[in-house]
Amino acid sequence: MTNTLIHLCALKDVPEDGSNGFLVKTRKGQFGAIVVRKADKLFVYVNSCPHIGTPLDIKAGEFLNQNRSHILCTTHGALFRIEDGYCISGPCVGSNLMALHAVMEKGEVFVSLPEPGRLA
Repeated sequence: MTNTLIHLCALKDVPEDGSNGFLVKTRKGQFGAIVVRKADKLFVYVNSCPHIGTPLDIKAGEFLNQNRSHILCTTHGALFRIEDGYCISGPCVGSNLMALHAVMEKGEVFVSLPEPGRLA
């Protein structure tokens, strides 16, 4: 992980015990990010299913299953643990979502960019 922090969103843009999606723009391009908020913790991942690389959400910003216990890939129904992005069921069992390190400061959320080439 690099030390480059970029602004992702305001904390208020992610509902408590909910999720939202954001576009991360860098000098080398852009990619989608998932933010899940559980109590006072944020979990941030690249919005790309390890199975075939599709975005996880069909309806923008909605990444959780019905009981909000897991991240859901709406393309093929894969379920991922919120805490570490590990796939527990579906076609990519045993894979992980790519995590992004998040920092909260004064109600704003910043993320570290992945190492170069990790999004290719």
